[in-house]
Amino acid sequence: MSLLFQIESCLKATRVPPSRFGRDAVNDPRIVHDLRRGRQPGQRMQERLRAHIARLMAAQGNDSAGPGERR
Repeated sequence: MSLLFQIESCLKATRVPPSRFGRDAVNDPRIVHDLRRGRQPGQRMQERLRAHIARLMAAQGNDSAGPGERR
């Protein structure tokens, strides 16, 4: 699965704006925009982006309790 696809899926699932995602992940609010336009990040940045995706998705899983369920 491509990095951009993973990011797009994460953004959709968490409803985090692209600029917030980029700022929190790699201190670059334009990274998602740049990736959409073809930017190829280095290995270290890819690792940081994937780690941020994992954190957001884990937090999303913890917040997914339905109505009446304990959180």
